[in-house]
Amino acid sequence: MTITYSCIANGRAVLAELALTGGSYQEAAAKVLSLVLFTARPETTVQMGSYVYHTLLIDGITYLCATDNALDMGAPSAFLREVSDTFTRNPLMSQEHFCPSHAVAADFQQVLGQYMDKEFQKTTEIPRRIWWKYYKKIVIITMTILLSIIIILLSTNVIPL
Repeated sequence: MTITYSCIANGRAVLAELALTGGSYQEAAAKVLSLVLFTARPETTVQMGSYVYHTLLIDGITYLCATDNALDMGAPSAFLREVSDTFTRNPLMSQEHFCPSHAVAADFQQVLGQYMDKEFQKTTEIPRRIWWKYYKKIVIITMTILLSIIIILLSTNVIPL
């Protein structure tokens, strides 16, 4: 699972956004933002096309990310929490100072990119660990079979000592 798009919105107005891949995220994100405003639920997950949109609504600010797979719900949730914590801790991120044309929006795009990259590294690390476990099992099984064959051949005097 990869986070491919993220944005922060105040109502329907997108304050900062970043897409790692090409795609029509803005149109789908606008629909999801409308849905979030209508339902006013703190967390929402919506499937649109080949992407799953996850949202976190805190104090009128919506944190949204799009993933390419619906299997893992933990990574998007953790990503949105980290982004919201960073956003609310920074005094320049207050609603009075933060607008899409402001330079802070561009700075926060970098923050989004860092968190998206961090989540991507975590998700690619897990399959690598699983592959190494599988590889170790294959090596151990192969060595056990070879050792068994050698012992059998030695005990039947097929291979002389």
